[in-house]
Amino acid sequence: MDNTISWKERWHEVIFGTETRAGRQFDVILLWLILLSVFVVVLESIPSLNNEFANTFFYIEFFFTGLFTIEYITRIIISPKPRKYIFSIWGWIDFLSILPFYLLVLWPTSHYFIILRLFRLLRIFRILKLLRFVTEAQHLSAALKASLHKITVFIVAVLALVFLMGTVMYVVEGPENKFTSIPESIYWTIVTLTTVGYGDITPNTFIGKFIACIIMLCGYAIIAVPTGIVSVEIAKQAERTKPVCLVCKHHNPPEAKFCINCGREMGSGEM
Repeated sequence: MDNTISWKERWHEVIFGTETRAGRQFDVILLWLILLSVFVVVLESIPSLNNEFANTFFYIEFFFTGLFTIEYITRIIISPKPRKYIFSIWGWIDFLSILPFYLLVLWPTSHYFIILRLFRLLRIFRILKLLRFVTEAQHLSAALKASLHKITVFIVAVLALVFLMGTVMYVVEGPENKFTSIPESIYWTIVTLTTVGYGDITPNTFIGKFIACIIMLCGYAIIAVPTGIVSVEIAKQAERTKPVCLVCKHHNPPEAKFCINCGREMGSGEM
């Protein structure tokens, strides 16, 4: 029993951890496998290559799927809480990265069900596995979670503005100027507010053009506000992750060996 626990702990340190040399090597190998598998998916989408090398692509995909399946099963076995891993965001990403291949193998007559071909696109979920190796992605995720409430309130305010201005434009322009309904007017408002401007619907009256100018100007502010909210939270997350001097409690850069405020060695109370 002790040997089994020891075996699981060793492999858990390699697969889930990055502190050891073996753990870092495993991450580097897995990183390259993910990039190569995604590159193969991109090449397979080119009709001329797919027609000529269809069997080759199948065997390559079989190889990558086999490796990622072994990785997924191993993570479940060595995880202290397998259920927690399976239903975590990383567990779902790992599962979705191998699911499409097995769907096509189990249903070889999938050409009768064109919708099943969409599952092939889910293989691109492997690119999300890369986020596991990026510390900055974890900081961004924490910043988005911290600013979720503010962004939600902001989005609700924007939706209220969109519905209001869309209704006003429907009244001002009317069906004769292609504003045939409130939903159509709301669509135009969203396109204008985001400064996309397809040009398929345009106001023709003076009042309508004046309102359009106001909406365009508001669009720049709307783009800037959520960016500012998230940027503040990212700065806070970066500040929290900076090493703190044990003596003066000053936050230092991650690479600092000595406190830039008091000069003491980081992690020590001595000079």
